Amino acid sequence: MSSTVLYMSMSLDGFIAGPNETPDNPLGDGGERLHEWPFPGTEGGMNRQVYDEFMSTGAIVAGSGSFEPAGGWGGDHHDGVPIYILSRHPAPTWTANWPAVHYGNDLEGAMRNAKRAAGDKNVLVHGASTAQRALTAGLLDELEIHLIPVILGEGRRLFEHLGAEQRELERIRVLEGEGGVTHLRYRVRL
Repeated sequence: MSSTVLYMSMSLDGFIAGPNETPDNPLGDGGERLHEWPFPGTEGGMNRQVYDEFMSTGAIVAGSGSFEPAGGWGGDHHDGVPIYILSRHPAPTWTANWPAVHYGNDLEGAMRNAKRAAGDKNVLVHGASTAQRALTAGLLDELEIHLIPVILGEGRRLFEHLGAEQRELERIRVLEGEGGVTHLRYRVRL
């Protein structure tokens, strides 16, 4: 059975984007440092294993704030798997010829449809607000945090708007990647 899994790169001080995020600077100042690890330029290694793992997911659920600044990933993020985009707005016209992309505002419905479409593969969850909403609603099964050895100092935090409720996690694995990145995987305990 598939699981919904957040894969997110994060600085040691909890930021997923640097300061001064704009449409022309979607990762903020210094934020591109968080995404250098998947592209080591060599075959093999722990980073490659984790990269291959999240690229083999069966469906994607993301927020429009992640999808649209990335140019919609050209309509195909993972070899044609369905992409469910959460938005309060209709799909932009530039997505009209992308049959894998589905816009809507129902988180529960998007997660249900993505799990159905993924079959026995996992559903990759993208975006901080989508992750926060899914975690709060009890719809996020696992978190894979790619902890990058950098302190950004400010920017956008991953777990900023969850409220005061404590959530317990069960550590599934810890992998030491190349370049100092540590891949931390947790199961959300209900």
